Amino acid sequence: MIRTLLRHLGRFLLSLAVLLTSLWACLALWYQLPGPAAVKIGAGVLWAGFGLAALVLLWRGRAGRALLSYAAGFALLLGWWGTILPAQDRVWADDVARQVRSRVEGSVVTMDNVRNFDWRSDTDYTPRWETRRYDLDRLRTVDVALSYWTGPAIAHTLVSFGFDDGRFLTFSIEIRKERGESFSSVGGFFKQFETSLIAADEHDIVRVRTNVRGEDVYLYRVQLPQAEMRSLFLAYLGEGDSLVREASFYNTLTANCTTIVYALAKRIVPGLPMDYRLLASGYLPDYLFDVGGLVPGYSMEALRAAGRITDRAIATDRTPGADFSQAIRQGMPGVVGIVGAKATP
Repeated sequence: MIRTLLRHLGRFLLSLAVLLTSLWACLALWYQLPGPAAVKIGAGVLWAGFGLAALVLLWRGRAGRALLSYAAGFALLLGWWGTILPAQDRVWADDVARQVRSRVEGSVVTMDNVRNFDWRSDTDYTPRWETRRYDLDRLRTVDVALSYWTGPAIAHTLVSFGFDDGRFLTFSIEIRKERGESFSSVGGFFKQFETSLIAADEHDIVRVRTNVRGEDVYLYRVQLPQAEMRSLFLAYLGEGDSLVREASFYNTLTANCTTIVYALAKRIVPGLPMDYRLLASGYLPDYLFDVGGLVPGYSMEALRAAGRITDRAIATDRTPGADFSQAIRQGMPGVVGIVGAKATP
């Protein structure tokens, strides 16, 4: 009785392994096999039939033959999968066409390819790539922005650094999509996108989300000593230099906009705990609140309510000449004022 039960349990677990790996294989073939959709579908159907045949043999008592043939086929598939490498030379979409490059001389950072697009719609924009200089001795603030477009659990994470001359620079880890390509969370598991680090003006990278794409954006002041702000800024530059030297794949689970920020921050603040909210990135503010990273003296509900900048951002379009960065921070906890006016890049 027990032996029979164990035998059936073993077959069930092996069947589950075949089913899951077959699903992965079909998706891998769909997203990465060269050729038209018909070829991809045909390859997926063949693999599904291969997996089904292995299951039939398994439940007919021929487990050895079934598993050996399936394992050999899956090993060949993994060998092919390992040959798929990230690239630098695709036909990129305009907004990720360039990669940020930097030079550090003492406290002064010179950055090439800082994005400052003027967006009228997602397809109508004036592209601008600028060279800017920042003095890290004048770095004063770090803010985290969360941009929501599909429910409370999923958000895009941006990190904005403020200087005492009133300027802000925002870093964003994004997919480096090809021209005509759009984001797919499933495709992000299957090497569909390379990773891009964008350094941009807030009027570009925040406004395009609030005023053009209709996303809902929240901004939170992060409590960090100046030395750690500086180290985090330099860590971003290091990430940018790394991506210039060698392309890397974006991964929806392990290498996304939030997990990479966490990896960078952990180098600066050792001991940051891993948490599911780093994967369900929409809950990142709650994680930061729990580890004492946000402005003290406020509840999370108050920080969230005052940090919603969407309406303030949209209102700047009705006020020509308004300073976008100052306008979106009106009433935000932790913001005493912005020193100086915006300087020329």
